[in-house]
Amino acid sequence: MITIYHLGASQSDRIVWLMEELNLGYKLEWFDRGADMLAPPEYRALHPVGTSPIIRDGDLVMAESAAIVEYISQRHGQAKLSIAPDHKCYPDYLYWMQFNNNLQQLFFTKLAMGDVGEGGAVDIVKAMTKRREDAYYHYLNDRLAESAYLAGPEFSCADIMVMFNLTALPLFGGRSIEDLEHVKAYVERISQRPAYIKAMAIAGPAAQRPGQ
Repeated sequence: MITIYHLGASQSDRIVWLMEELNLGYKLEWFDRGADMLAPPEYRALHPVGTSPIIRDGDLVMAESAAIVEYISQRHGQAKLSIAPDHKCYPDYLYWMQFNNNLQQLFFTKLAMGDVGEGGAVDIVKAMTKRREDAYYHYLNDRLAESAYLAGPEFSCADIMVMFNLTALPLFGGRSIEDLEHVKAYVERISQRPAYIKAMAIAGPAAQRPGQ
């Protein structure tokens, strides 16, 4: 059975959601963030990079969301939520599986820019970040105007990868999606999936450690 090492309010909720979508059994071990909002030492000791999510599958300890999602889908989920290389939507699948990294890079760049003064190179970086942020989010909105799901007509791991950025990042000061009609409708629709509802109750941003 796969163990999910869940750090409160983190991207590991994706893995819980995936397991619920695939109807796979799993064990959840919960770790609370410290007063500094960072992972505690015992979590960082699980894997050399110490980032969330982390899973254990037998002797394998694995980090990195996209790698974990595809690994579980292929190794344990009969590739039900993956798209094969010979499928016409495979290029879309590859792109949207990686898209979340763009949104998170922008989010952390904006946070960093809030800690420094105005002027010179800082203004250039701010302008560049804003331009890229607008481009990525509007591209996402355009994609969802023409496609029910990111990688094509069927729900896939790519949707699991992107949802965190659209629902959790705004809670921490990230870009709102209220002005993006198709993104907003997509999030509302995805949020009604039974597996998503169950996963967010277990490990979403508002969830609490079991027993509290």
